[in-house]
Amino acid sequence: MMIDDEELRNLYKVASADHIQKIETGLLHLEKNPQDGTQLEQLLREMHSLKGDSRMLGVTDVETLTHQMEDILGGVKRSERVLTPPVFECLYQGLDAVRQIATEAVTGQAAGVSVFHVLALLMGAASEDASEDALTLMAETVGEVQGEASSQPHERPVVFNDSVQTQEPILPAADTLAQVSDYQIDTIRVAAQKLDKLLTQASELAVTKGQISDRLSDIDQLMTLWEEWNREAFVSRLTYDELERRLQTPELQPLQNFYNLVEARLEQLGTLLNRLRNITFEDNAKLETVASELESGIHALRLLPFSTIFNLFPRTVRDLAKQQGKDVNLVLEGGDISVDKRILEEMKDPLLHLLRNAIDHGIETPQERQSLGKPAIATIRLRGYQVGSTVSIEIIDDGRGLDVPAIKQAAMSRGIRSPQELAAMSTAEVQALIFAPGFSTRTAVTEISGRGVGLDVVRANVERLKGSIQVEFTPGRGCLFRIMLNSSLATTDALIVQVSEHPYAIPVGYVEAMQLVSPQEIFAHASEAVATLEVSGCQTLPFQGESVSVVWLADLLGLPVKAPASTKALRAATKTIPCIILRIGSERLAVLVDTILEQQDIVLKPQSQLLKRIRNISGATILGTGDVCMVLHPPDLFKSAKKAIVSVTVKELTEQAQVKQKILLVEDSIPIRTQMKRILESAGYDVTAAVDGEDGFKKLKTGMFKAVVSDVQMPHLDGLGLTTRIRQFREYQDLPVILVTTLASEEDKHQGKQAGANAYITKGDFEQGILLDTLRRLI
Repeated sequence: MMIDDEELRNLYKVASADHIQKIETGLLHLEKNPQDGTQLEQLLREMHSLKGDSRMLGVTDVETLTHQMEDILGGVKRSERVLTPPVFECLYQGLDAVRQIATEAVTGQAAGVSVFHVLALLMGAASEDASEDALTLMAETVGEVQGEASSQPHERPVVFNDSVQTQEPILPAADTLAQVSDYQIDTIRVAAQKLDKLLTQASELAVTKGQISDRLSDIDQLMTLWEEWNREAFVSRLTYDELERRLQTPELQPLQNFYNLVEARLEQLGTLLNRLRNITFEDNAKLETVASELESGIHALRLLPFSTIFNLFPRTVRDLAKQQGKDVNLVLEGGDISVDKRILEEMKDPLLHLLRNAIDHGIETPQERQSLGKPAIATIRLRGYQVGSTVSIEIIDDGRGLDVPAIKQAAMSRGIRSPQELAAMSTAEVQALIFAPGFSTRTAVTEISGRGVGLDVVRANVERLKGSIQVEFTPGRGCLFRIMLNSSLATTDALIVQVSEHPYAIPVGYVEAMQLVSPQEIFAHASEAVATLEVSGCQTLPFQGESVSVVWLADLLGLPVKAPASTKALRAATKTIPCIILRIGSERLAVLVDTILEQQDIVLKPQSQLLKRIRNISGATILGTGDVCMVLHPPDLFKSAKKAIVSVTVKELTEQAQVKQKILLVEDSIPIRTQMKRILESAGYDVTAAVDGEDGFKKLKTGMFKAVVSDVQMPHLDGLGLTTRIRQFREYQDLPVILVTTLASEEDKHQGKQAGANAYITKGDFEQGILLDTLRRLI
């Protein structure tokens, strides 16, 4: 019987050949070293794997024979029998038969194997009272029967081993030589570890490509600098030529030689810079093409369709449902989407566990379903899809959903949470308890689930792949488990943020939104429960109709908010604050940062074994700038947020920022001085007024002012003189000075600039908005 599905057929061809080869090698080794218990264990594992693959794909004859071979070796392991030459002969006969049947399953070409006689031979070998003579006789009988079966017309004879005599040779000598000379290897099997290492190096090359692209901008800056230098040298040369024409003295000859040398060197420098820029641009373009193709090509080698593991489950689901007296229809979607081989390997057991749980806990019996108005046949939907760089796997059933009261009761009875803690938890937090170690709502062990291995193992497998698992349910209508993983295990799409002058990377898969928030949008916790993550004590932000807990990322990482970041935080509190909305399942968390820098692909460097596991950190990477950047682990951030102590709230920062800034107003006109003072005070400034320049300078020395707003035309000391005097003192070098006057000519503005004023506003065009905006920009 040939396997119908072409893809599964090809997979079985490779897998079965590998298992059979390892079994044969193990038998040869064990024949020479019968006391090697380690080799015996490996041999049993290979037989068990081959049996499992064959059972899943319907190759029942291989399953039957390998099971019997397992019995023989199992007896040896239990010291119930010993391996003798006839027993080995029987095992070799069985393995040859398995090889031929596996070939038939792949090619469809009849193997001509009498499974009945081979099985009888193996059962005889497994019998404790079987004598060596009897086993030898049985082996010869099987060989004769197989020789006869294999010599049927139009069928190539099957040779089990050298002791079996066939009625005709397999191939003439010439044909054999031709077959050997024409032999070629069409495929190469590469160890997954080697491919992983190669893919990591290709990803490193992609990051290096980005770093070289940054060098292009450095070269452009050099070109700009050269152009400015060239222009300045040209202007300076014109000035020198004019000076030389007027003076006409030989003492200027060394200067003339210097200018000639500068011009020559600048020309050479320009030529080299242009050549460097062109060559670097071309090399970078080539590197970008090669690196991208190399990375995508290597990554494609690791890709396998979801159907590789999806097709393993229909039979399992059917059998499990029958054991439970339930009718379940498993619907597979997205089987043609290709993902990394390691994802499929790591997800097979978690998906099987989730399917078991859905059948055991979620799906009702046909009678229950009909009484609830549901179809008697339940539906479990297993779907895979990819959005951007994120791969998602969903298991959706139309069963009873999660039983929240039962979850709470189980959490209390198993000591996972206290009644007080459960009372303070939101629904999302309660349903997340199903992933806690040791959690189960089962009171008795069943064949399908409740073996003490809970969903915490599923979560651990997912988090090992830097992914997340979410659960959503509707009571009485069903449950959804969603596993989200990065499609590439070598690189990660990350958002780079800055906190306390250090960069940090957040995987984009956890980022739901980015926005700027004002202090007025952030408010203290109300008494009612927050719809998302419950953070002790502090502040929330409205987002899509829900109240989302708000924390400083600096607080989660144990960095100072008040100390070096205080100035920046105060400025942020008066304007807008960068905010990132993180989401895991139904939980959300708003994280406040100093700056959002960029989004880029990074190569995640795992933590050193010396450091083990650091909270909130999953690894590190090197940015294009060469800086080392810590990669954050969002699931840890959510846990840390529940225990975080807020160092300073946004409200407190706002109050600090609202301390009135002192402004010195210098104006001799009483009406104008009164009006401008009102404008400034209404904008929140503390205004000190002076009647002229002399009075203004005296008052300046008596306090700490953030800016000076002055008229120009005043008695005793005008505004220009006041500005000039201010700039003579080092402590006032950076003090903003704004001149407000009726003098509007370009010459007057030039004089104000020469005196050291930072801004010049004419009273004819005066608008209070211009003055206030200028102050905000300068302070």
